[in-house]
Amino acid sequence: MLNVDLLVNAFTTLLVTIDPPGLAPIFLGLTVGMTRPQRKQVALRGSIIAFCILSVFALTGASVLSLLGISMGAFRIAGGLLLFWIAFEMIFERRNERKEKTSEVAITRDHIHNIAVFPLALPLIAGPGAISATVLLSGSFPTALERGALIGVLALCLGILFLSLVIAERIDRFLGNTGRAILTRLLGVILAALAVQFVVDGVKSAFAF
Repeated sequence: MLNVDLLVNAFTTLLVTIDPPGLAPIFLGLTVGMTRPQRKQVALRGSIIAFCILSVFALTGASVLSLLGISMGAFRIAGGLLLFWIAFEMIFERRNERKEKTSEVAITRDHIHNIAVFPLALPLIAGPGAISATVLLSGSFPTALERGALIGVLALCLGILFLSLVIAERIDRFLGNTGRAILTRLLGVILAALAVQFVVDGVKSAFAF
């Protein structure tokens, strides 16, 4: 029989870790210049990919990383470094420079798919924190039925995230060019700090400080 308290705890833990309200403005900064359908496509694809990634960890626990010989500390460091590069591009508008070099051609399907995979699905949604939480929670759901319930909780959390990203698109219409520039740089600084924190946590975990 399923333990309702465990399910509520799992839902709360995953929702707080994934942090839909916190990701919504970051999503806006990453998808500057995209149309509403393109943003919705990125949000849907990123949410589905993140769900698949987290589901794998929910079903297999820590065995995936250990099978590859990867520690959670190393995963945090790698994710932090990759995230820092995205933050750097946002702060110095390198992303906009690349768009100018490709003339006035609309954002390509490959670009949309790439954004959805990295950095949205990984490491922003299914990042070290969410993966760690999923691996830890999987230990409390040992049976097949309980693991299925955990997958359902994951689906619910990512459904809420998807809705928050779709709503975030509407905020963009209230921002002018100046507002977008300020938001992008501000979120870039926040992302940089988050990336550094990932690296610090990873170093502490890897070297057991």
